[in-house]
Amino acid sequence: MLKKIFGSGARVKLLQQFLSNPGEEFFIRELTRVLDEQINSLRRELENLEHVGLLKSSERNRKKYYRINPHFPLLHELTSIIRKTDDSNQDLLKKISKLGDLDILILTGSFVNKTEEVDLFVVGSFKKTDVQRFLDENFPKKNYKYGLMSREDFLYRITLKDKFVKNIFGDKENVILKNKLKKDTENLVRL
Repeated sequence: MLKKIFGSGARVKLLQQFLSNPGEEFFIRELTRVLDEQINSLRRELENLEHVGLLKSSERNRKKYYRINPHFPLLHELTSIIRKTDDSNQDLLKKISKLGDLDILILTGSFVNKTEEVDLFVVGSFKKTDVQRFLDENFPKKNYKYGLMSREDFLYRITLKDKFVKNIFGDKENVILKNKLKKDTENLVRL
């Protein structure tokens, strides 16, 4: 899907590499190995991405290093697109959906390279033990924290203008993988 939207498989791979690792720098030969792409196509795409301002470059030891420009105006939107289309995130959504009746699933915290109160926010009909077991089995080396609310509790918290809920929805870096309550949450997303 992204290849059709962005027009180039090499560009999509570069976007995924840089946006999934926002604090890292890469040089072109390293990228050819990691992404399994031809050097000429990567060089052309790197120049295009630098020209539009998404990437910055610097030279050290006769190597040109590329990194994300943190001030690029569409950075959050592009990052969100890449994360939403990430196969592992879609797989996570499918697996969690099997545990209960899922209304909302938001990736935050460690899932989006940040430190937050929670890493995963879930709204729906779930048992805490099922969600904890799922995280323990699927991410044994991680200690993910999650927030779990019933639909009723979540809707009640919206009426109270709950700070936790507003922060989860207001943070543009968080990735909303599923939201069946869009009408109820549209004012939260605009914050």
